[in-house]
Amino acid sequence: KASHSYFYFSINLCVLPAVHQSGHNSGVIHSGIYYTPGSLKARLCVRGATLAYEYCEKKGIPYKRCGKLIVAVEQEEIPRLKSLYERGLKNNVRDLSIVDAKGIREREPYCRGIMALDSPYTGIVDWRMVALRYGKDFEEAGGAVVTEFEVSDIAMVKESPAGNPEGMKYPIAIRDKKGNEVQCRHVLTCGGLYSDRLSQISGCSPEPRIVPFRGDYLVLKPDKHYLVKGNIYPVPDPRFPFLGVHFTPRMDGSVWLGPNAVLAFKREGYHLYDFNAQDFADALSFRGLQKLIFRNVTYGIGEMYRGVFLGAQIKILQKYIPELTLSDVLRGPTGVRAQALDCDGNLVDDFVFDGGVGDLGSRVLHVRNAPSPAATSSLSIAEMVADEVESRFTL
Repeated sequence: KASHSYFYFSINLCVLPAVHQSGHNSGVIHSGIYYTPGSLKARLCVRGATLAYEYCEKKGIPYKRCGKLIVAVEQEEIPRLKSLYERGLKNNVRDLSIVDAKGIREREPYCRGIMALDSPYTGIVDWRMVALRYGKDFEEAGGAVVTEFEVSDIAMVKESPAGNPEGMKYPIAIRDKKGNEVQCRHVLTCGGLYSDRLSQISGCSPEPRIVPFRGDYLVLKPDKHYLVKGNIYPVPDPRFPFLGVHFTPRMDGSVWLGPNAVLAFKREGYHLYDFNAQDFADALSFRGLQKLIFRNVTYGIGEMYRGVFLGAQIKILQKYIPELTLSDVLRGPTGVRAQALDCDGNLVDDFVFDGGVGDLGSRVLHVRNAPSPAATSSLSIAEMVADEVESRFTL
């Protein structure tokens, strides 16, 4: 008979942390340029960036406000760049300006372009370090962080287990695959790569579905770090679903180039040959992904090709830094993006909250989608989530 452990907390909050995305992102503090004016995503990013800088200052977490250039290398990109500038102004992005070719060289001596959007408020930080500090703050405030707890079930408690002095005070049981159990009054999930499955096991909606996309980075060799001072991004092409490859300096002094975006065959599939039959079947059987693939066949094949043949990736990067050569780079780290899709194959681009009805559903709140720039927006998202929890659970 399997042994079971029960946890009854006299504290107000318990966190069962997820890993992966917070420690495998580009490390950028975004300023809020790209997002539709008035959207939740835009408002949360702009406020989140301010809160992130203030938090890092308060906690002594190192960061660099190294700026970002969004560089146009073709005349046809100029109207889109100017449109981005107008969007950034409407979003109240700080210190935004347009610079010409000379201005580009003054900021990035090895970068070439005909016009760029300069965002000096963009920065970099080690988001893993920030996330760990959040956890420490939580514990210092009286909360508990329980790790190695893979949630397999969320259900109402049918009866008071023997030895529980609290009786039915905590009516929800969260169980893991080892038979451990946490009881609570309410549940808030922010499950990232597993947000749809957490919703399903609590009886809530299966959509939007999460489809994992792997991004492979290259890294500059140390003797070539001088080529890049700050973030260098392309002008996004509205025909394609992702931003495109870019140059990103890191807090440890390294420089990442990329990423591409290809379907991962496992939700935690950080390597080319990582495979999980359930994850793969779930993704390919979802009609939304089928429609997305059909609409972007050429783009998807190109991303896969550039992921295998580095010379093709370098050719794109050379549009921005012509001196870059294949011998200047090495294969680098990877990340997996939890991309939410609707049934029509559209990328869900904004934040999604979900709950349910009945005894369990009314006590559960799922953050179903927290897309990039969720790390930048994390503190402003927390404010919004706290308000939503207070409202839904009438705390």
